[in-house]
Amino acid sequence: MRKIQHNLVPALLAAVIAALVIIPIFGLELKRAGMTMGLESHWSFVLWGSLAVFIVQLLKPTLQARTAGLGLSLPKLPSLPAQWVKPLMFAALLMAVTWPFFAGRNAIDIATLALIYVMLGLGLNVVVGFAGLLDLGFVGFYAVGAYTYALLFHWADWSFWQALPLAGAMAALFGFLLGFPVLRLRGDYLAIVTLGFGEIIRLLLVNLTDWTGGPDGISGIPKPTVMGLEMSRNASVEGAQTFHQFFDLAFNSVHMVIFLYLMALLLALVTLFISNRLIRMPIGRAWEALREDEIACRSLGLSPMKIKLSAFTLGAMFAGFGGAFFAARQGIVNPESFTFIESALILAIVVLGGMGSQLGVIVAAVLLTALPEIAREFSEYRMLIFGLVMILMMIWRPQGLLPMKRHQIKVDTV
Repeated sequence: MRKIQHNLVPALLAAVIAALVIIPIFGLELKRAGMTMGLESHWSFVLWGSLAVFIVQLLKPTLQARTAGLGLSLPKLPSLPAQWVKPLMFAALLMAVTWPFFAGRNAIDIATLALIYVMLGLGLNVVVGFAGLLDLGFVGFYAVGAYTYALLFHWADWSFWQALPLAGAMAALFGFLLGFPVLRLRGDYLAIVTLGFGEIIRLLLVNLTDWTGGPDGISGIPKPTVMGLEMSRNASVEGAQTFHQFFDLAFNSVHMVIFLYLMALLLALVTLFISNRLIRMPIGRAWEALREDEIACRSLGLSPMKIKLSAFTLGAMFAGFGGAFFAARQGIVNPESFTFIESALILAIVVLGGMGSQLGVIVAAVLLTALPEIAREFSEYRMLIFGLVMILMMIWRPQGLLPMKRHQIKVDTV
């Protein structure tokens, strides 16, 4: 009883804060009647929500004391035998390759978007998960890659395959340049500087209207070709053959959707392969040393400056490739596609999946992009549900869905 009385004031404070959050979301609704606008109140939502928060906070110490001795914990995923890993990976890859030939167009589009976020998540995982550098402006590199392809097409008439390497190189260059101002920063200060970098890139795209088209962006960006063959109904160059004409097929717009999916899958697999190889190399061990303790890393003779620059550069390169593919898929780019919320979403993918865990990042990217598209009836409350999920994850499973397994050596003592 004393615990409940002692927790009364914090519970009331939590209920008041919950009411302040619920009122603008559920409590008030704009209604239009003819030419006039009015507010319609739903105080029952506010009352029941605040009451639920008050009861949970009030009884929380008692419930924790009752369950402390029971040894309750979240269930752990069973570990697979080593001989099963490669067959399961091959089966998953085979399923991913053949799946678009049987799925619907909308499902393939959603999967392609999820694969873009897989690329971005794996790229940010290099910076945040492996090197331990908090980056809130990762969307800036994404924008650099997208606009590199868009500008090269608009001003020099480059194709996607010509612009793709340069898009990754330009994003890597921006990551390298960003690394210098943040060499002596860490933690919150590093996050603020990278956040500012992302906003600077977006504002430059808005204001350089002569080059980037300003808020309207650049449109008419062509899709990638297959061995130089356009996958459209008619070729853009007179006398040229399209993909379906060359292979004597009936034109179907789904062919381009499937091709974009397979291309996104290929880019995601390349990103996964490169990052997986890097973490097993000395540079990957250096990232982990920097993440664990920068002072100890320096005492081992490693250069934190070079390690940070390498992490920013390689992570930005992956984002540049993803940005170029995004521009090709959408056919249009504008600054509104590269706001801070995109950086927050990519960072949430890394945190939710488990920092440093590549499999966790892939699973989290698929969940955070596919589920909101499937459950469209809850689209209005997407960010609210997203925030609640992140809070619950931080409380009950802060290491992420599939945390990274650290290799350990057990020494038997005599």
